[in-house]
This record gives sequence, C-alpha cells and structure tokens, in this order.
Amino acid sequence: MEKLRRVLSGQDDEEQNLTAQVLDASSLSFNTRLKWFAICFASGIVFSILGTGLLWLPGGIKLFAVFYTLGNIAALASTCFLMGPVKQLKKMFETTRLLATIVMLLCFILTLCAALWWHKKGLALLFCILQFLSMTWYSLSYIPYARDAVIKCCSSLLS
Repeated sequence: MEKLRRVLSGQDDEEQNLTAQVLDASSLSFNTRLKWFAICFASGIVFSILGTGLLWLPGGIKLFAVFYTLGNIAALASTCFLMGPVKQLKKMFETTRLLATIVMLLCFILTLCAALWWHKKGLALLFCILQFLSMTWYSLSYIPYARDAVIKCCSSLLS
C-alpha cells in the first residue's frame, strides 16, 4: 500500500531513503515469519540428528562437529524470524544472557576449529557438549525463574 501511495504521489524509489528501502525489503507477514521459523528450526533439528548419526562412522567426528554446530546455529537463527534480527541481538546481549551468549558463540567457533583445523577429536566432542550446555542455559534465560529452578535442583542433588 505504501508503494502505491508513493507512486501515485510522484515519488519514485530513487528518492526513498536507505532506511525505508531496507524496512520495505525486510518486512514479512506473520505467516511468512512463522513458516521460515519452522523451516529454519526443523532444518536445525535435521542437521543435529544427521550430525549425531555421522558420529558413529569412521572419521565422522568432523562431520558431526560441523553438522551439529550448523544445526544449533540454524535453531538459534530461526528465532530471528519471530522477533527480528535486531531485537534478537539486543536480547542476546542483555546482561542476564551476556555470559551464556558469549560462551555459546565461543563454543560454536571452538567446535569447528577443533574439528577442522586442529584435528582434535576429543576436544571437538568436549566443545559440542559445552555447546549443548551453553545453549540450554541460554534458552532457559527466556523462561522466568527457570535458571533458579535448575540451580536449586542441582544443588539439592549435590547435597
């Protein structure tokens, strides 16, 4: 509708500023956002399961690390379609999730480095485990009092 108004008023796309062009190009309907969220999240699950299956092949630790990391990145990116990338980045780097976000992103990078460049299978597996734990802790930060419940549960198990 906005484009029709601009054309009828005599404004062409060249006169439109850069911010308006980006917003026009990136505005998606709720149904489209929901579809892409589902596609991205499902592909993340498929990549993670495929990576886990490849783990049992000879020399499959590299493929496992790559596919498992890609699966986690796809699952994380899927929420960008629901809330938008800028809002997601702001939420990721809030003080309540800053440490979890940094550890999670660092584990993504270190997993790929250990598997592809350093050729350390045990280290790659350790970073995948840390990747899982940090992503879980990050995800729990979106549920009110979930982290407190996990801490209390673990402390009661240890005592």
